[in-house]
Amino acid sequence: MSSGIRELLRRHGLTPKKGLGQNFLSDPQVARAIVAACALAPDDPVVEIGPGLGSLTLPLLGVVRRLVVIERDEGLIPALVEAVREADSGGEGSLRVIAGDALRLDYGELAAELGGPLRLVGNLPYVISTPLLFTLIDQRQAIHSMIFMFQREVAERLLAVPGSKDYGVLTVMSRAWMDIARVREVTAGCFFPQPKIVSTVLRLTMRSEPVVPIPDPARFQAVVRAAFGQRRKMLGNALKELGEGSSEWIERKGIDPRRRGETLTLEEFSRLALRD
Repeated sequence: MSSGIRELLRRHGLTPKKGLGQNFLSDPQVARAIVAACALAPDDPVVEIGPGLGSLTLPLLGVVRRLVVIERDEGLIPALVEAVREADSGGEGSLRVIAGDALRLDYGELAAELGGPLRLVGNLPYVISTPLLFTLIDQRQAIHSMIFMFQREVAERLLAVPGSKDYGVLTVMSRAWMDIARVREVTAGCFFPQPKIVSTVLRLTMRSEPVVPIPDPARFQAVVRAAFGQRRKMLGNALKELGEGSSEWIERKGIDPRRRGETLTLEEFSRLALRD
């Protein structure tokens, strides 16, 4: 499939943009496996983020009746439409292309338009994966689930456990609101151009309620960010910026103030975020 991608790029006078993290999935078997892992029904409200040249778009159109895709690089859109037309995998009429930034989209508005919480799919560039997840957490009422391909290092952060080097703000905030499972690894040889990394596909399912009590989401996030603000700081010092970080206050929560943020469980973060 890489030869087809090369030819499509050539016809449209395009080259992959490194700054946008454009590494196009070129293995159709991997693309079909990712779409199968989505377990979609024909009428599901599906949105693909970063369709590129249609590697996932085409098999998605073979499953769902309509598909919305969000593409930041407007120069790719004519090539994407051509790929869909040539493949005849559902027809252009079932595809809606939004030229825009996935970080700035109102997902609630889109979910209302499409008739329900969204199923998101995407091969995410490394540069947007972390900020996009925080954006989606903020708009979680509009999201049902996600099947995303990440750089493996990002995936390991999402799957990390307390006390590990990968455990951090992204881990805690994501795991508080989502159930996360590994789907598969994807090697560099499955892309054009080949990246210098291995990718990991994850399934992220948004929870209707957080895994721990979070009556004040903004405060929970502030506590988590402060705890990881300087990883070597003990909690008694790290939380002072919140104005409540005395050792006695932390001890009243049943937590040793000499501990560091990366050792805390979700339940312990929840306790710290609850107001006395």
